[in-house]
Parts: sequence; C-alpha cells; structure tokens
Amino acid sequence: MFSRFFIERPIFASVVAIVLCLAGAVSLSVLPVQQYPTITPVQINVSATYPGADSKTLADSVAAPIEAQINGVDNMLYMTSTSSATGQLTMTVYFSLDTDPDIAQVQVQNRVNLALPQLPSAVTQQGVSVQKKSSSIMMLIGVYGKGDRYSADYIANYANVYILDALKRVPGAGQAQIMGVPDQAMRIWMNPDRMASLGITTSDIATAVSEQNALFGAGQIGQQPTDGPVQLTLPVVTQSPFVDPREYENIILRADPDNSAIVRLGDVARAEVGLRQYIVDSKLNGTAATFIAVYLQPGANGLTVSAGVRKTLEDMQSRFPQGLEYVISLDTNDFVKISIEEVIHTLIEAVLLVVLVVFLFLQSFRTTIICTVAIVVALISTFVGMLALGFSINLITLFGLVLAIGMVVDDAIVVVENVERNMHDHNLPPKEATIKSMGEISTSLIAVVLVMASVFIPAAFLPGTTG
Repeated sequence: MFSRFFIERPIFASVVAIVLCLAGAVSLSVLPVQQYPTITPVQINVSATYPGADSKTLADSVAAPIEAQINGVDNMLYMTSTSSATGQLTMTVYFSLDTDPDIAQVQVQNRVNLALPQLPSAVTQQGVSVQKKSSSIMMLIGVYGKGDRYSADYIANYANVYILDALKRVPGAGQAQIMGVPDQAMRIWMNPDRMASLGITTSDIATAVSEQNALFGAGQIGQQPTDGPVQLTLPVVTQSPFVDPREYENIILRADPDNSAIVRLGDVARAEVGLRQYIVDSKLNGTAATFIAVYLQPGANGLTVSAGVRKTLEDMQSRFPQGLEYVISLDTNDFVKISIEEVIHTLIEAVLLVVLVVFLFLQSFRTTIICTVAIVVALISTFVGMLALGFSINLITLFGLVLAIGMVVDDAIVVVENVERNMHDHNLPPKEATIKSMGEISTSLIAVVLVMASVFIPAAFLPGTTG
C-alpha cells in the first residue's frame, strides 16, 4: 500500500513535505504573474517601411511578396497585414498555442529573407523587422515638456534616441515602441517651377542625394608602398553623411563640363530638419507629448517588468533636459496587482475560516493542526506543478486554489475522523490505526477526487482556446 510506506517512515514523509514546500516557495518566486492565462495564439510581428508609397503600392510591392513567402510556415493559423498611406506595413502572423515563440520568430525571419530580393530597394535599405509581439500594451508612457518649452519634434526625437533604448533593455520588456513615426529626417521641399525651368526631375534629386550623401573609404595619405620612407600616415575622412541643411543644399545636381553652370539642390529645393512623417499629433492635457508603448514579453512577470520600467524612468529623469517630464498614462499591472491581492486575501480568509470551522465542529486541536498542515503543504507544493506545466499565477489559477482548499480539507477530515474511530473502537495505537484507516478509505478518497475532477472534463471538449 502506497500510504503505508510513508506512515511507517514519518521522518522521510516529513522531509518530503519540507522539500515540497521549499520547491514550491522557489517556484512561486519565478512563476510569471498576469491577470489572465495566456490563451491567445503566439504572434510574430513583421514591419517594413516604404517611404513615399501609398497603401496600394505598399500592398502590391511589399506586402504581397512577404505574404506569399510566409504563407504555409509550420504551425501557422492565419495572418493579417495593414498597409497605411504613410508607407508603413504591419503584418501579424498567428501560430498555435503550443508553438515556441522563438522558433516561430526564426521561421518567419527565414521566410522574410526569401522575400527580400523581390522587395524595392528603398524597403530593404530601411530594413524589415521581425519581432515577437504581445497581444496588448502593458504600459503607456507620456513624455512632455512643461509650459510648451519643447516642440513636439524635439520631444519625439529625444524619446526615440535616449528613452526608447533604455526601456528595451528592461528584462521582460518584449517590445517598446513610440506611437506614431517619430524618426527625425532631413526633409527636402522641392520647387516644381524651378525644377521645370532647369530641367531637373525628382529622380535626379534622389540620385544625387544618395550618391553624394554616402560613406566612402577614401584611403590614406602616405600609405605604403611609397618612393621613400614615410613618417606619418593620415586617413582621409569624407564629410558624409551630411547633418546640416546647408550641406544638402550644396549638393550638385548638374554641372557643365567647363563648370560654367552648376545647378545645386538649393537652387530648386529647400532642406530642413523635420520628422519622417507628419501624421501624428499627440497631446497630453493640451501639451505636446510623445507616447511610448511597452509590451510584455511572453512568459515574463508583468509586475516585475512594470517595476523595472518605473525604476529605469526614475533613474533617467535626473538626466532629462530641464522642463522635460514623463507620466505613466496606463499600467495594466495596477489592476492586475489589485486583483491578485484581492484573490490572495480571499485565499487567506478561506484557509482561516476552514481552520476555524474544523475546530468549532470537531473540537480537537490535533485534528485542526493536521488539517492546517495538509492545507499549507498542498497549496505550496501546487506551485511546483504549475511551474512544470507552464502555468502562471493569475486570477483563474488562484481561484482554482481557493476551490481546492475544500477538497483538501474534506479528505483530511475524513482521514482524521476514521483514525480517531479506529483508535477508540479497536483500541489501536496511532500508527496501526492510521494504517488500518488508510487501507479502508484510500480507494474512496481517490474516487471522490476523481468524481470532483470529472465535473470539469466536458470543458475539455469545447472547441477553440476555451477547451
């Protein structure tokens, strides 16, 4: 008999209980904490940029080749894509729940690489991003300047250069991105009348900018071999890439062979520093602001990630320009924390009420202590199984623990009462009475647990993620 082995070895049984409690405590510290269990499919996000393209051009020349390659990847359920009028392509590939997100990302990346030769050069120069995606935003951070001290362009660029990278380095933050298109760029405003009079086309300007605003290996002065000994070698450094609008306006578009007539970019256009796209106008209480969305990495602890993001922002605030502030506009972990605390309070209250009811009705300290120990060992050791099966601490699992308390207490009371009866009726010592009692009711206890568990079996036949 399985129970007899532990009854005859009380020290071994105690050690097993202690080890289970310690393992449960360790598992509790590493289990992810979230509001609800992860029942959404694994999502991989593919994003690309085609500057100057409309939605139809983007869908035909970029989205279609990528979709054709990704379609049919292992364990894929379906995919969606959005081609915006600003040249932004966002594609989400959904995989089955049992798919490893890392493997799915690698598979999608390989398929995207196959599609790269079919994409326009402007897209490949910008790059195609493949990232694991969380289903919803975890935190939303607003960066703003007091009293309209800073322009929206400055705030967006500062957040993109300094704040965004720091948030991406927070452990568990799967993705951090600025809402909108905040990248600064050198904008060239062309004058159609001047271009027509000088015979300059848009292609001429684009070609000249790409050719003259590029990095080149210009070599070195004094590099061997030389006619004689050289004491100094100087590297030749080119001026590209340009950073000043005047440098762009000095780009030569056309020059006569004798240099008698030179057409520069400044003759037909005006260059200025601005944003890549002017499509987002975000404000916080009427003040220009930039919002940063932080997504939770699958399997990460949301409460820990939220605390890490807050600490990172607090450490960076001392280095912010004077008058630049931030505010956390949304943190879903606040609700998760409150909900988890409420369920934990309910769990503690349930344990205390069970102990109180057992003592009031059985009038035995020994029985009460046995039931209490059984509850504590059963609850704490449950976290070991949760970690092994990939579960998380959420509202559903905690409510399940609350319901399981009743089953544990019922079994403990039945065992203790039967042992007491055998000790009283048959004058048996505690050890023999316990062995006899477990031999009488072990099958019944297992049957009761199976009957209780069988109530939930029909839910497994429900279709979709519900089952």
